[in-house]
Amino acid sequence: MSDIIQLLPDHVANQIAAGEVVQRPASVVKELIENSIDAGATSIKLLLKDAGKTLIQVIDDGKGMSVTDARLSFERHATSKIKDAQDLFNLNTKGFRGEALASIAAIAHVELKTKQENEELGSQIKIEGSKVVSQETVSTAKGTSIAVKNLFYNIPARRNFLKSDTIETRHIVDEFQRVALAHPDISFLLHHNNNEVYHLKKSNLRKRIVAVFGAKMNEKLVPISEQTDIITVNGFVAKPEFAKKKRGEQFFFVNNRFIKSSYLNHAVVNAFEGLLEHGSHPSYFLYLEVPPNSIDINIHPTKTEIKFDNEKALYAILRATVKHSLGQYNVAPILDFDRDATLDTPYNYNKKNGSSSVPPITVDPTFNPFKTETDYKPETSSTPKSGSNTYQSNFKKGTGNWEALYTNIETTPSIQQEQLFETQQETETGKTFQIQKKYLLSSIKSGVVLINQSLAHQRVLYEEFLENITIKEASSQQLLFPVSISFSSADIEMIYTIKSDLESAGFMFDQFTKESVIIGGIPTSITESKITLVLEQLLDDIKLEVPDASFSHFDVMAKSFAKSLAIKTGTVLSVKEQENLVNDLFSCKEPNTSPFGKATFKTLTLNEIDSIFNK
Repeated sequence: MSDIIQLLPDHVANQIAAGEVVQRPASVVKELIENSIDAGATSIKLLLKDAGKTLIQVIDDGKGMSVTDARLSFERHATSKIKDAQDLFNLNTKGFRGEALASIAAIAHVELKTKQENEELGSQIKIEGSKVVSQETVSTAKGTSIAVKNLFYNIPARRNFLKSDTIETRHIVDEFQRVALAHPDISFLLHHNNNEVYHLKKSNLRKRIVAVFGAKMNEKLVPISEQTDIITVNGFVAKPEFAKKKRGEQFFFVNNRFIKSSYLNHAVVNAFEGLLEHGSHPSYFLYLEVPPNSIDINIHPTKTEIKFDNEKALYAILRATVKHSLGQYNVAPILDFDRDATLDTPYNYNKKNGSSSVPPITVDPTFNPFKTETDYKPETSSTPKSGSNTYQSNFKKGTGNWEALYTNIETTPSIQQEQLFETQQETETGKTFQIQKKYLLSSIKSGVVLINQSLAHQRVLYEEFLENITIKEASSQQLLFPVSISFSSADIEMIYTIKSDLESAGFMFDQFTKESVIIGGIPTSITESKITLVLEQLLDDIKLEVPDASFSHFDVMAKSFAKSLAIKTGTVLSVKEQENLVNDLFSCKEPNTSPFGKATFKTLTLNEIDSIFNK
């Protein structure tokens, strides 16, 4: 039998490796920027076209490479970061596997220019699909410039799996933000389609966070600082009142490397115990410094997950540090054991003249509670003052005997009892009942139908928005005074990319600045107070790719608007509102499910109800 095992050609092996290293344009951005940081760059520029699908170019002023290193850098497992296996457990650099450039060059057109500081001329290399097209000496600036064009040009199936430009840009911005936040001592510039998105100057940590997320972030931050033998913690957490409904601005950095850790996240959330509403998530920017040999970075291809030697100790320290800072800056209630001397009674107070005396008590020995009001006449001439005991005044105004005190209670419930009774009973609305301010119960011929009021309203609004956007010409209402809303630079860039779609929905934009959007008109179905909520929800949905845009942003927008504006659980509906919602739901094309695939109602037939009680 002939041998069947054979070695793969280099270009095939590189394409297989590229499938692990390069998942989308953001993966290329991450690898190239990290290489620039490891090269000692103080200034890094990132230029993009078409969300990185057409061009990703990173320019730095780092140490550059020699002619030999420039060519060798595109070979598999070629790296300057480690020399032996032991170095994997004492890493102080970003990339170290030596697969990045080889993988990128296997699936794109790559052009590299690089020059060392002490050299007069540099090198230029052009590679297409792992094949070196040209290598020559050129005049170039100190550092390295690498341009990646036509990503996945030779793997069309992978290119087809990429999302819309808006979503791919969001992933790139995420990677850019993570690196920029980890290195405030480096200046960063991000341009997308010749538009400047970020221009981050060298600064301190707080200024870098504010520069990335906007000026409004400054008031939210509470500083964190702690140093122990096994870990040093620095950074900021956001005040509880600025917590978000979705996980957004949550950043852990270990030795200046961004990581994800549900275990450490639990420690931070635990420190906020009692300060957050249910379902809210705190924002934080936490920087941990630990000995490199106490962590293992090489357990995940993207190196965003690491393993700690002493997780439990780190958990306790992190939780205590955050909790202490929240109390120290009067964000959380704390126990203060320092006595305030001004509140103490002086020891020599009893020696002073005019010391307080016990107030006299007068007793009416002839008072008989069993006498009627007409029989009883107090001997004292004093009368009860306003605000006297209620039971006593009620008794004196009674019908003549003490039993009236109890008969009144039996026949007339107290205010508290009436309120309790009202909250427990269901409000009857003809054929419709509202249950626990969450469901509507409607009677039908075959039984009953139970409707989730929030999900049902989402379905109604979704179809209404989608019809107005795609079929009808969306009507817009002009605002008397334009509204200015602050966003981060990345969010403003995202709004700008979907500007035409938003205008189709009825929005009118007067101006875009680096940190705000000025809106002059809104759809008639949205109130002015809901503008910020609607846009923030839309941005979150696009960032999280929920839902996926099946044909355009219109579907995403309609679903997002419906989710933002639908009535919520806990809303009391009038009789007319309940009837309208039921009628509107069953007038929809797809009344059975919400825009996100959840059931809007459940029908219980009479037989199903009978079976519950006949078991």
